[in-house]
Amino acid sequence: MNIVNFTPLSALLGGLLIGLSVALFFILNGRMIGISGIASNFLVSKDNRLENFLFLIGLILGPLIYSFTTSKEINISISNSLSLLVIAGILVGFGTRLSNGCTSGHGISGISRFSLRSIIATITFMIVGIITVLITGIL
Repeated sequence: MNIVNFTPLSALLGGLLIGLSVALFFILNGRMIGISGIASNFLVSKDNRLENFLFLIGLILGPLIYSFTTSKEINISISNSLSLLVIAGILVGFGTRLSNGCTSGHGISGISRFSLRSIIATITFMIVGIITVLITGIL
């Protein structure tokens, strides 16, 4: 861990905002939040299409607004290999379907409900992520 990236205050504030948004989403919509469920409902379902669309637009606009209102640069590194990105996208989609939800749905909404399935899924996500970082760090 690089001590420069250790920011407990902003991490706490971010966590509180995420928790608040999950609670508000549930209170206002009567359902739990998860990005894959919202995206799927937007593409497939006829109900709640506008609010799902607005949520997804907010995910795109949030970083853009941040980048225009702060002097900090957002450094993102994505592979330029199209085949690798396609394979990764397919694996993420398959994993999301296999686990009946995505990392946000299980990790935020599911764990807050003490769902055993979500706890196991989140632990699995974390272990696979750690192993992937270790393997790609070695290669």
